[in-house]
Amino acid sequence: MIPVDALHFLWVTDFPLFEHNPDTGTLGAVHHPFTAPHPDDIPLLDSAPEKARALAYDCVLNGNELGGGSIRISDPNLQGRVFGLLGINEATAQARFGFLLEGLRAGAPPHGGIAFGFDRIAMQLSGAGSLRDVIAFPKTTAARALFEGAPSPVPTQDLADLHLCVQGDTA
Repeated sequence: MIPVDALHFLWVTDFPLFEHNPDTGTLGAVHHPFTAPHPDDIPLLDSAPEKARALAYDCVLNGNELGGGSIRISDPNLQGRVFGLLGINEATAQARFGFLLEGLRAGAPPHGGIAFGFDRIAMQLSGAGSLRDVIAFPKTTAARALFEGAPSPVPTQDLADLHLCVQGDTA
């Protein structure tokens, strides 16, 4: 018999790199467009990209995800191939991610990351039944933060400084 207070950790790997969008039939990134494909699956990018696995991982405790991450693409040519499969042309890639592509061309080393949700860890370790029991400033079911009064209007000058406009605003 497994003790009720036992902690069971699990690493989930071998996620798919891509998923099909059922509405458009196009490929989308399961994790993000910078996730490296499994080295054994790189040939699948030409023949069956939907079968390629991602170098992505999740850490799970007692059935709840604590965090996740991935190894990033460090080869600019491979990054370009993945962008192409995602329907991101070279001009768009340069406009949106030029800083990253420049870093890859300069020789950025292989790298990866993981992000843990400390609220999820606190929930598990405290035995809480819900994230709301451990979050200092929980949101309502309508995504409002009552303590901070968010969301709230943003001053027009702040939007202008960030080159943003409110939907429907033509300024």
